[in-house]
Formats: sequence, C-alpha cells, structure tokens
Amino acid sequence: MPLTLEQLNSASREEAALMLDGLYEHSPWISEQVINERPFKSLAHLKYAMTEVLAHAGRDAQLSLIRAHPELAGKAMVSKSLTAESTHEQAQAGLTQCTPDEFAKIQKLNANFNAKFGWPFILAVRGPRGVGLNKQQIINAFERRLQGHPEFEMLECLRNIHRIVEIRLNDKFAAEPVQGHQVWDWQEQLAQHSDPGFAQVGQLTVTYLTDAHRACAQDISRQMQACGFDEVSIDAVGNVVGRYHPAASDGKYLLTGSHYDTVRNGGKYDGRLGFFVPMACVQALQQQNKRLHFGIEVVAFSEEEGQRYRATFLGSGALIGDFKPEWLEQQDTDGISMRQAMVHAGLRVEDIPLIRRDAAQYLGFVEVHIEQGPVLNEMNLPLGVVTSINGSVRFLAKIIGTASHAGTTPMDRRRDAVSAMAELALYMEQRAAQDGDSVATIGQLNVPNGSINVVPGVCQFSMDMRAPRDAQRNALVNDVLSQLHAICERRSVRLELEETMRVAAAPSAPAWQARWEQAVHATGIPVFKMPSGAGHDAMKLHEVMPQAMLFVRGENAGISHNPLESTTSDDMQLCVDAFTHVLHQLEQEIQ
Repeated sequence: MPLTLEQLNSASREEAALMLDGLYEHSPWISEQVINERPFKSLAHLKYAMTEVLAHAGRDAQLSLIRAHPELAGKAMVSKSLTAESTHEQAQAGLTQCTPDEFAKIQKLNANFNAKFGWPFILAVRGPRGVGLNKQQIINAFERRLQGHPEFEMLECLRNIHRIVEIRLNDKFAAEPVQGHQVWDWQEQLAQHSDPGFAQVGQLTVTYLTDAHRACAQDISRQMQACGFDEVSIDAVGNVVGRYHPAASDGKYLLTGSHYDTVRNGGKYDGRLGFFVPMACVQALQQQNKRLHFGIEVVAFSEEEGQRYRATFLGSGALIGDFKPEWLEQQDTDGISMRQAMVHAGLRVEDIPLIRRDAAQYLGFVEVHIEQGPVLNEMNLPLGVVTSINGSVRFLAKIIGTASHAGTTPMDRRRDAVSAMAELALYMEQRAAQDGDSVATIGQLNVPNGSINVVPGVCQFSMDMRAPRDAQRNALVNDVLSQLHAICERRSVRLELEETMRVAAAPSAPAWQARWEQAVHATGIPVFKMPSGAGHDAMKLHEVMPQAMLFVRGENAGISHNPLESTTSDDMQLCVDAFTHVLHQLEQEIQ
C-alpha cells in the first residue's frame, strides 16, 4: 500500500525511518535526520527538507553519499549487487541491455570520470519525466559532464541525487504529477516543429511566421480547443488566443500567457511553459464543469525574442497598442518584409489596431516562466516569486586608439583600445557586484582588422546593464559611463558611444506578488523572492495593468536559450498547483 503523509507524520521514529528506507544509496542517516522536521505539510515539503539536511551535512558527508552510488552499467550491475531501487532505474533506462560496444563505452567513461573527479558519475536516469532516459541521452550527458569543473560537477551530482530521491519518494507515496506530465508532454510535442536547417540537425528554432512558427500556432490552437476554451483564435500578429468565459457575461478576465517563438538552437521550455500551465488549469475547470466569477484569457505570444525582425515583444506589444507601423517595412536576412510575411501567413495587417486590449476589462496579468538561471536550482527550490523584471540599458561603443607595432611600442607609449576596454570590463564586473542584484555584461567584442603583432587601434563592444529598479540601474549606468570616460581620457583614446535600448523596470504589483507568495506557501515549500534578469512579455502588459510572475526551476544548472534547457514534470505540477491556487484566491476575493 502507498504511504501517506499522515502515516509518516504520526509514526514513531523507528517506523518513520523504515518508511523512508531506500531513498539514499546506503545512507539512511539523511532520512533519519529529516524525521526531526515533522510534521510535513506536503510531499514537496518533505523533498525540500531532505535537500536541506544534505546541504548542511558538510562536504565530507556529501562526498561519501556520492561515492556510495554505483556506477552506471558498472561492476555492481554485472555482479547483481545493486540495490533494488538502482536495479529498477538502470533497467528502465535500458542499461541492463547494453550492446557490447555500448557497455565498453560506458565502462571507459566511468573510468575516465572517476580518474578525473574521484567519484562516480551520478545521473537521474529516469529523467525529467520519470519514464527513463535512453542510452544515447545517458552517454551524451556522460561525455558533456566529463568536461566540467570539479566543484560544479560535485553539485551537479548532488542535484541528480535529489532528483533520484524525488522519483523514489513519488513511488513510495504513489504520487503522480498528472498535470505536470501533461504540460511536459505538450512542450515535447510542440518542439517537433523547427525551422529548416535546424530541424535536420535536431535543433529547435522557431522564428516569426516561418512554417514552423505557423505550425506551432495551429497545434496550440487545437490544444486549446481540446482543453475546452470557449473561443480560440489566431489574431492579426500571430498570437494564439484562448478565452474561457466567466460565469456572468459582465465578468472581467485574468490575462496570462507567454511566447512560443524561440532563439536559434534554443530550449523547449522558454516561454511555452507560460501558456501550457494555464491551459492545464482551464482544462481542469472544464472537466469539472466549473465557471469562475472571472474569465481566463491565455495568449501564446508571437515574436517575443525579436529573432527575425527588430521588433522584440511584438505580440504582447500589439495587445497594448504598441505596434509601430514602420516595423512592417523591416526586412529579414532574406529580404522579406514583415508586411510580406504577414500577408503570406494569412494575417490581416489592417486589423492590428483592433487587437488592442481595454485594460479596464482585465483584473491583471500573470506569467509563469522557467527561471533561465541557476538560483533556484542551486537552492533546491522548485518555485520562485518574481519581485521585479529588471530594467535595462544597452550601448554600442567604439574605443579608438592608435594601431602600432607590438614589438617596438613601449608599454607606456601605447594607446591600446583593447586594454581600455578590458579595464572597463573589470570595473563593470566589480561595480555591478556591489549592488547584489545588478548585472553588467560586455557580450559583443570585436577588434577590426586585428593582428597578432599589432597593438589594437580600434575596439568595438556592447554594454548591457540591468537592475530591478530604474534608480539603481541609472546609478550603475552613470558610474560605468563616468569610469569609461575617465579611462579613455587617461589612456588618450577616443570614444564613440550609442545608446541602443532603454527599458524601464517592471516591479511586480504588490497584491499580485502576494497572491503568488500565498500560492507557493500552500505547496509547502519556502517562499523565495527574486528579481528577473531577463525580459518577458509581462514587461509590456505592465504598462497598462498590474502584473506579477512566477519562476519555475530549470535543470542542468538552470541553463536556458540552450538545448540543455529542461525542467521536470514534478516542478511543472507544483507550478500548476500554484496557478490553481491563485485562481481560487481570486474567486474568493471576487465573490
């Protein structure tokens, strides 16, 4: 019979320890210590408490736990001395049926990994969906992580152990993240569409109004209809819109959603989580034949990334009336104008002004999104409440010095453009770190006509500076620019500077942020608040209505805009649970 939290919370220490036996490989002390944290409010609470025990156990105990794990397809499997749990997991991943070549390759990887790091390679082979990675996925992860830094790789092993334990706990408690599985599956299905040239090599790229983009829109539309939305349409800029009507015709709507376009060779979850999660919630309402006192409008926004045309946030901007007619004449790299692309896609350019929303008809805007960073992953927290979307300023700069012979020009006579930039780069790093949550980046760097034996005469570079509050960002920008001018004057080089973008910060509306905080608290995990360093569609809606965001943890150290971007169906389930809780809060407030 499956365990229940009530049983675990009320059992004696000895009984509780037996209930949690087999979670950690040959390391019962973790389960024994976590019993001190009873009562557990939820399974998520129990999982988090276990990560905390290990986090505070010290490096020696953590290494001992890692070394207690068997190698994948290793000697313990051959000798059949694996624990029952490990045997089941390795078999589910097909490791017990390796070909001789596969077995030999994994054995060599095991040996190389142990030689480099001093501990075995740990991977949650049942994967983010819990059904098992295939052998090639395992080998790919093995080869990739073999190149990692020891400190990072140790943490990655621990994170995989936490995932292994999470799945084992699910088995013990017969806890299946049904809606999380569904959201995960929807994202995998949508990722089948990719632009030509990328699809053939297994990469995901969906740019505005390409065949892949339009196929995504059709798939999302069909899925919305299957979920039970009352109205589903594709609007004049390619947004996919689903509306689930309120109980009364005069009810307002909650607006939510995110984008379905991607960066080149990107991940499957950036943006798309933001409309699939509320779609799962609407599906549940429809299955219960339940209407709320407010409606739900879910929008899968188009062209958030600005990959094909220089029109970032095109879809969400159009909803607030911020669509610039001159955008229609922009051309992509093939010379196709936005107007031509829209007409080819069957969109009615003349209807763009008609899709502007009346903010008075909406309660507000909420967006869920994969974090796109390492913070939640490092803290072993599945959810984070966003306090503000960082405001940003971008510049293109050129430092002009004097190109001269690298061998004959003394160090104190040089007008080196790259050295000036390098001094600035170090200052930017130090200055941003002083704020704690500001960031500053030189992302593009070019030395035109550079030669190995020439002191650089010209250096072109970009600057990107962000902070959760405009005043904080402006102070950072002012200090950096002041330092840049001082460096150039001291080094006798000339500066050309162009500001290319300035976007205001979008602080979360206090009432909406509080709703997310209550929803996260209800899941049983700690409420963690954090700014968003990346831009989101919520920034545009912020201009006309209150907004707040919820972040979901990413796997693989939270990497995003990368094929390794991932999250688990368990974390997605918690996100669905939190979104459902927000809906219930609103319903109680409106009644």
